[in-house]
Amino acid sequence: MKDILESKFLKEFCLTADNMYRLGWDERNGGNISLLLKDDEVKECLDVNKVKRVIPLMGVHAVDFDITPLIGKCFLVTGTGKYFKNVLREPSVNLGVVRIREDGKSLDLLWGFEDGGRPTSEFPAHMMSHIARLSVDPENRVVMHCHPTYTLAMNFVHPLDEKLFAKDLWRMCTECVVVFPDGIGVLPWMLCGTTEIGKATAEKMKEYRLVVWAMHGIYGAGKDLDETFGLIETVEKAAQIYMLTFDKPQCNTITDEAMKQLVDLFGVKVKDGYLD
Repeated sequence: MKDILESKFLKEFCLTADNMYRLGWDERNGGNISLLLKDDEVKECLDVNKVKRVIPLMGVHAVDFDITPLIGKCFLVTGTGKYFKNVLREPSVNLGVVRIREDGKSLDLLWGFEDGGRPTSEFPAHMMSHIARLSVDPENRVVMHCHPTYTLAMNFVHPLDEKLFAKDLWRMCTECVVVFPDGIGVLPWMLCGTTEIGKATAEKMKEYRLVVWAMHGIYGAGKDLDETFGLIETVEKAAQIYMLTFDKPQCNTITDEAMKQLVDLFGVKVKDGYLD
C-alpha cells in the first residue's frame, strides 16, 4: 500500500495550504480547506476498514440539512484550531481523512489528527457547499475558505451588491471576466460557524463558485485545488488593484463592450444581465 504522505493529493493539499499562509490569506488558525477524495485515491493509501476513531460532525442535527448525498464519501480536511503554517511540516497532525458515516451525524477518522484533533468547525458549512456544487457540477471536489486582505478591505468601501461587486472586479484586470464569468455571491456579515451561514453559502453556491462573507473572508469551490486557489487568487489581485485605485481619478477602464469581446473570444458564459 502506498504511503499517504507520498500521495499526489496530499502533497498538493499541503503545498496549497502553505501558499495560502504565505500570501497572508490564513493567519493563525483562520481558514479551512476540504477536498472530496476519489475512491481509488483513498484505497491506494489507506485501509478503509480500519477506523482510528469516530468523531461527531459538529453542528449537524436532524433538522439542519440532509447530508445523505455525501454518506460514505471521504474528505481530506484541515483541523479545527490548526495553523496553516504548520500543515506542510506536520500534515498528520493538522489534517485528517474522514468518511461520512451512515448515521449522517458522525465521521470515521481514517488518517491524521494524531493529536486527538478533529475537522474544522466550518466542516458542516463545507458539506453544505459540497452538496450544492455537486448538484451543479459533479466534478467539483474542493471547498476553500480564507481571509484575503484586499478582498476584505474592499468589503468596507464598496457596496455589497453582487452585480456591482463582480463588475468592478472584472474591470480591474483583463482576465477576470474570463476566470469568473459567473460572478461572485455576496453575503452580509453573519455569525460564522452556524447552520445559518452554512445554508446561506450553499444557496449561493448553486449559482456561484465564489461567495464573499462580508468583513470575514471568501469561500471558493472548484474541480481541484489549483482551480479553486486560482479563482480566489484572481479575485484578490483584482481587489488589490481596486483598493489602490478606487479613490483616485479614473482615466481609463475596461468597458462592457470590451468585456463582451473577451467573453466571445474565450467562449465563456457571463452571468445574465451583467453586461449591458
